[in-house]
Amino acid sequence: MTAQARARIVVQKDEHKFSCAHMTVFADGTKERLHGHNFHLGVAIELPADDQFPMLDFARVKAVLADLCAELKEHLLLPAHCPLVKVLHHDDRELEISFCDRRYVMPSEDALLLPVDNIVVERLARYLWSRIRDGLQAELQECGALELDVTVTESPGQGATWSAPLP
Repeated sequence: MTAQARARIVVQKDEHKFSCAHMTVFADGTKERLHGHNFHLGVAIELPADDQFPMLDFARVKAVLADLCAELKEHLLLPAHCPLVKVLHHDDRELEISFCDRRYVMPSEDALLLPVDNIVVERLARYLWSRIRDGLQAELQECGALELDVTVTESPGQGATWSAPLP
């Protein structure tokens, strides 16, 4: 069996970044202290290497990445699906949580509860994979995209990539 040729486009630009705070939870139930990173977001998209499909518009990909970075930047990212995080109070003004038996109170607008179990690069890459797929769904289908890879780095040379085929 012969593998089919594929094209791979990559969008990984300095402007696709978001500075956020987080606390990683460890398997023993402890956590890191609150700290921040300048996360960078990039994608690679595999396409069939034939003329049957239209090209993927780089501008649309960059726009989706920029929107996600703008949404996340300058927030405390919290894992909504972590059993060690309990929301004690949440309204338009204030968020109060218990996190590993420590109490945190902050303005609601300063925190984002993400649908993940831990705020680590591999979980962020998987979460953002879904958001990017949804944001580019029509374009990915139109160009016959085969696979989407999303990379999140927290410092140069340190990050994770979530890769999955597209339906």
